[in-house]
Amino acid sequence: MLFTLAAAPARGQNGAASQASGVRAAGIARVASAPVIKQRPVVDGRLDDPVWRDVVPLTGFKQRELHEGQPVSERTEVRIVTDGEAIYVGAWMYDREPHAIVPGEKVRDVSLDNSDYIALVFDTYLDRQNGFMFATTPAGVEYDGQIAKEGEGGGVQQTGQNRAVAGSMGGFNINWDGNWTVRTSADSLGWYAEFRIPYSTLRYGTGARQTWGLNISRGIRRKGEDAYWSFIPRQFSMYRLSRAGTLELTKIPTQRLAVLTPYALSSTQRNFSVGTSATNRTQAGFDAKYGLTQSLTFDLTYNTDFAQVEVDEQRTNLTRFPLFFPEKRPFFLENAGSFSAGTPQAVDLFFSRRIGIDTLGRPVPIRGGGRVSGRVAGLTVGALEIVTDEVTAVQPMNAYAVARVTRELSNRSRLGIIAVNRTAIDSSASRNTTYAVDGRAGVGEAITFDGWGARSVTPRRNGDDFGYSVRGAYQTADWNHSARVIQVGQDFNPEVGFLNRAGGYRYYEVMLMRLVRNPRLTWLKDWNPHSSLRNYYLPDGYFSSGWWHVDMTEVTFADGGRLGPELNFYHEGLRQPFAISSSVTLPIGAYSWNSLGLDWQTNPSARFSVVVRGDFGPFYNGTRN
Repeated sequence: MLFTLAAAPARGQNGAASQASGVRAAGIARVASAPVIKQRPVVDGRLDDPVWRDVVPLTGFKQRELHEGQPVSERTEVRIVTDGEAIYVGAWMYDREPHAIVPGEKVRDVSLDNSDYIALVFDTYLDRQNGFMFATTPAGVEYDGQIAKEGEGGGVQQTGQNRAVAGSMGGFNINWDGNWTVRTSADSLGWYAEFRIPYSTLRYGTGARQTWGLNISRGIRRKGEDAYWSFIPRQFSMYRLSRAGTLELTKIPTQRLAVLTPYALSSTQRNFSVGTSATNRTQAGFDAKYGLTQSLTFDLTYNTDFAQVEVDEQRTNLTRFPLFFPEKRPFFLENAGSFSAGTPQAVDLFFSRRIGIDTLGRPVPIRGGGRVSGRVAGLTVGALEIVTDEVTAVQPMNAYAVARVTRELSNRSRLGIIAVNRTAIDSSASRNTTYAVDGRAGVGEAITFDGWGARSVTPRRNGDDFGYSVRGAYQTADWNHSARVIQVGQDFNPEVGFLNRAGGYRYYEVMLMRLVRNPRLTWLKDWNPHSSLRNYYLPDGYFSSGWWHVDMTEVTFADGGRLGPELNFYHEGLRQPFAISSSVTLPIGAYSWNSLGLDWQTNPSARFSVVVRGDFGPFYNGTRN
């Protein structure tokens, strides 16, 4: 199969096209190359630099939505070059109705679903499973994140979470923020984006010549279009790196990264009402990053400062169980996917928020530590050692150690092991260790199996200290099914992880979904009747919690709106009183109730739109609306 490309001038500029950059196809695989330039462009979003004149554009974008497999409705051209220090991307999003372009909100990492956008994915190790994503909208926002396991985290998401609160549950860590630049502009022909992505922001293998995975997506909000340079069927997303094309690069820098970030804080406090003298407090420390190789990074921290970290979202907890809040501290976000193991938000075998934050959410000073992460001999590796300070009457000084090795295999498969340890640095001999093995197996494109098995070792806890999970998923353009079993022993205790329920349980989950389309109904995108069941049982078989969700009428409209009335059937078994608030305590007993839910959203590309989420009906022995 051969794609024939015509070199279109950059915003009306003339010039012969060079064959050093372009795209060809072999089967369904698309291949691009980035020529080396001597004079770098000015990143201003105008794309009028001479460097863009002689670069053959990447074209031939195909729709994933709204009309699968059809060419994108508006002319789209992307050019990629490099100067040996960074990758430059120029994107021309022509539009015959420029007044209808939807710029979206000007907020970093804002959802791309409600605006026009252009997005890039680089699979820098070409393992077809992990990568970096960079995107922007006509408003010029920076949107970035790290992809792991093709976005298939397979977690148990808590009710009411947005994407940032969910963290890397779905295999995409939106809380990672890289160092890069993007600018946009618009005129009567459309809108344009210009990226500069330094090699120092990325992690990649050795060699000055490399082949990376590459995909590019353009969204046209008012038309409901998502179009891809390397076509992806509608049941998958941008994270499907096994469907990406490739990018051939030369002159990749071999110099080692070296960054030192020191800080100093000083404060003075005095209580004038009681006449006390002023007290002064000074604190200093640093973070350092050094590239051991192009693909292996060493991070060092001393007296770590987290003063500029984004605060957690405030949430009201109406359950008996802990809420999940994602990691947002930059030191722990680097290559966070390398350390991920278990079932996110249900049984995270390593959860970095256990380091430097106590059980009440208060900071615990980190004296220092180091981390090595990246690739060695085809293996994804991670090792971490952190020492936290003593907090009087709360916890002693602790040393935390983590070691993780993963091997990516063919057909979306992988195998990994992890060991996590906490040891108190005092005479108490307090310690905890967790060992685990995990893996994923892809069968064709539609079937995926994943699972893990783990054991924890805690002094004076000698009962059932094992845990495991097995999950299977089937996903096509017409069906989306999954089933999972999680078993947690009564004494399974991953202290440096996140366990959504202590004391042991058995969890069953089944989800069935049908995706229906009718091309003759131009106003309808799809109809998604679905049902899911989640049940928790205690080790003795007691029915602890249950949720059956039934939604037979959920529809998504072609303009992006959606409507989904639903029924939810709940069960909670209380073996001890539950203080749901300071003034209300629920007595022991079994509670079952049903509620009506409603999801309603109008066209998000309109000047005025409405988003409604409602739940109405009983709640335990009361009412919740």
